[in-house]
Amino acid sequence: MGTLNTVQEPGASVALHGFLPQESPLDMPVQPLRQSPPRAFAGNSTKAGLRRAFIFAGTGAMTMAGCYEMYDVLRVGGVTVLESIILALFVLLFAWIAFSFVSNVAGFFQLMLRTRDALGIDPEAPLPEIRGRTAMLLPTYNEDPYHIFARLRAICESVDETGQAEKFDWFVLSDTTDPAIWVAEEMCFLRLRQEVTCATVFYRHRPENTARKSGNIEDWVKRFGADYECMLILDADSLMTGDTIVRLAAAMDQHPKVALIQTLPIVVNAKTLFARSQQFAGRLYGPLIAAGIAWWHGSEGNYWGHNAIIRVRAFAQYAGLPELKGRKPFGGHILSHDFIEAALMRRGGWAVHMAATLGGSFEECPPTLLEFAARDRRWCQGNLQHLAVLPSHGLHWISRLHLLTGIGSYLTAPLWLMFLVVGILVSLQAQFVRPEYFPKGFSLFPTWPAQDPILAAWVFVGTMAMLIAPKLLAYIVLLTHGGARRKFGSSLRVLAGIIAETFLSALSAPVMMIFQSSAVGANLMGRDAGWQVQRRDDGAVPARYLLRRYSAPTFFGIAMALSAYAVSLPLLLWMTPVILGLLLAIPMGAFSSSSGIPLASSLFRTPEDIAPPAVIIRANELASGAEATISCPFLELRRNEILREAHLINQSGQRPRGRGEVDAHLAIARAKIEDAESFEDAVGYLTQREKFAVLKSPAILMPLLQLPQRTS
Repeated sequence: MGTLNTVQEPGASVALHGFLPQESPLDMPVQPLRQSPPRAFAGNSTKAGLRRAFIFAGTGAMTMAGCYEMYDVLRVGGVTVLESIILALFVLLFAWIAFSFVSNVAGFFQLMLRTRDALGIDPEAPLPEIRGRTAMLLPTYNEDPYHIFARLRAICESVDETGQAEKFDWFVLSDTTDPAIWVAEEMCFLRLRQEVTCATVFYRHRPENTARKSGNIEDWVKRFGADYECMLILDADSLMTGDTIVRLAAAMDQHPKVALIQTLPIVVNAKTLFARSQQFAGRLYGPLIAAGIAWWHGSEGNYWGHNAIIRVRAFAQYAGLPELKGRKPFGGHILSHDFIEAALMRRGGWAVHMAATLGGSFEECPPTLLEFAARDRRWCQGNLQHLAVLPSHGLHWISRLHLLTGIGSYLTAPLWLMFLVVGILVSLQAQFVRPEYFPKGFSLFPTWPAQDPILAAWVFVGTMAMLIAPKLLAYIVLLTHGGARRKFGSSLRVLAGIIAETFLSALSAPVMMIFQSSAVGANLMGRDAGWQVQRRDDGAVPARYLLRRYSAPTFFGIAMALSAYAVSLPLLLWMTPVILGLLLAIPMGAFSSSSGIPLASSLFRTPEDIAPPAVIIRANELASGAEATISCPFLELRRNEILREAHLINQSGQRPRGRGEVDAHLAIARAKIEDAESFEDAVGYLTQREKFAVLKSPAILMPLLQLPQRTS
């Protein structure tokens, strides 16, 4: 990809000017949660009401049937207190499964009938012309800059191929706090500016990571938003085709009452067994799930935080997030901001849609289950924060349902755990507590404490069928769509992949149940999950880390196995699917984090593996020449005049500190620099936070760079 040291002066001068465009501020007021909304949302159509009636009537009917059957299982000999708890937990969990199942059935019929997109977006139609200007926003926080800019360049070039590149400006919005990554971002930006002339790219580094990603986007809206009709939000691992981007922008032109269109991101570039299974599942089952929710959500859709286009005016007017009262983890800035932003824009009268069948939208997946669980902890905290937003005035009831399902996606884990534990307690009670065969009062026959094992087996089979059926429905859709089937390769291979993926997900589900239950428990005890940078490498995990992280699921599996065996061997066999996943947590964790497994690449092949789109090929080609992150940012600034000048220009637009504002890290760094005899000594004295403070302060940075170097 070349280095900045080879940049020529004419190109450098072009790159240095216009780090940011002229500011065009847009007011973004904080939205009140306890007051009436500024305007009422639009009414729903009869068609939308009928669709939702189908979903909830189907869910209710299946839940009532499941509840009745479970009651039949437990009522033999009377329902004890523990059995009543089991019944209540079963009803909640079965309703959750039924709700998802009915939505997936709706998606199945939508895909089978090939229904038209609600917004008229047709990926096969000629590319439309767009009128409004769109800002492409890429927020980043301590991510690999070389891979980020490789993906960004690939998307820029793809948009240029549509012939409408002049309608887009590109912004890299950095919240990076690592000094080496920050300077590497500036290097990559200058290189992109010099080598890519088809796009207007800007870079802004925010000195304070206030409110994280949502604050990053809000800062851009307040400074530059008035110049743009729409903004398309990318993530650090996002990829989108120019065709898809133009169709989204055109749809916003054609539907002026729409505030947001969410695409379905497809996982690509998976390397490990875990990531490949996730990629396969998302690619095969994802369209079915998305088609179902898009069908009954209608104009009350949801937002997933990336790969979505948003009308800037609607976002600025209605999506300003308040800071929640109280301490972390439930108070403070909202972590899972996307659900809330969609709900507030819908409250303001704007429509939110999902383009379930558009395609051309991609992302990457965490390489291991442990990385997946680490990201999940942050999402868990963010979703549980939504408890404070649920009572907000004026929200559409579907928006409240989005918040509830987000909360429920994490609360179901401890509910399943409670269900299993109480089930074992019931069995232990029946085994070791002496039953009262002849209770007080007149009775012709003794009371035998028992459950109906045959009916229990049928309830279990029915529940499992509801979990597995959507996978088979997705397979049927694939078989009936010749083009999609050919893209996946052999239909028999896909079926084998479904079986293998189901087996792997069955083993990992109990482990995720423990991890998510632990995350919920930690939040309830007041622990903040923080904001860790997601790993996007090949998934290699040290053995010691594996043992430490998987020890809790393993010990829980041992305890569950011993308890079940203490009751009876049949109970142990009955619970084998859960116990096996927990007992095998460590070896499966090591195996699933391995890359280069031939069986995984064969079974879990997706269309993007067989015939990757040009934007993926280009991004991977650019990323393959990526360099290692620089080791000493100050040395790079010292020896590279172009980079140094660019860094200083980037800092010139920052707000100066007010009188009385003291940065303790900067003050200490200044004293260390003044005390140092050489450049190397000064850099060696500084801590990571002090280096970051110096990079933000040209007045301290320049004396550091001018210190003499040691001669030996």
